Amino acid sequence: MTPTGTQFTALQRALHWLMAVCIVAMLFIGVGMVSTIRPDYLKLVSIHKPLGIAVLVLALIRLVVRLLRGAPPLPESMPRPMQLAAHLSHLAFYVLMIALPLLGWGMLSAENYPVIVAGIHLPPIAPQSNHLHTLLWNAHRLAALCFFALIVVHLAAALFHALIRRDGVFQAMAPWRETSSTITVNTSLPYKNPVKEN
Repeated sequence: MTPTGTQFTALQRALHWLMAVCIVAMLFIGVGMVSTIRPDYLKLVSIHKPLGIAVLVLALIRLVVRLLRGAPPLPESMPRPMQLAAHLSHLAFYVLMIALPLLGWGMLSAENYPVIVAGIHLPPIAPQSNHLHTLLWNAHRLAALCFFALIVVHLAAALFHALIRRDGVFQAMAPWRETSSTITVNTSLPYKNPVKEN
């Protein structure tokens, strides 16, 4: 199955919304970890680690699906700078969805802290080093802040397309299947009569 003219495939939409829930939960758990001391800290870490690995796996799957299935084209009425911003934001999302879990995994590896997911001990991906751990911790924190800001901008853009422009961009990734009743037309666009007048 490939995307229709106006909507992503059901698999792509399912991955999008599943990852949205996981990412938001992971970010807020991360905020809680920063402001929490033991024993709640250890409890949050035990949730944060497998959730981060789940995001990494889902991001890789989503990237492969995107490369294989493609995406519906953006509306022709969308200004070129806005189209460029959309493409760059999508690229930034994929970079951060993959880089952020890897930074966290590497940070734990540098501290010789075990990463256990579903009872499986994942191998370290970085040598043990206090200096490296500090570098990765700072990079992980900065990436998380960038990710949070990107999500806020993404949410604002989604609401802008859904409520103001009404150009079908939001419907392309909406969790429901597109029907004739969900298709809206931006009345600010000029209407062209397909029938030539004699």
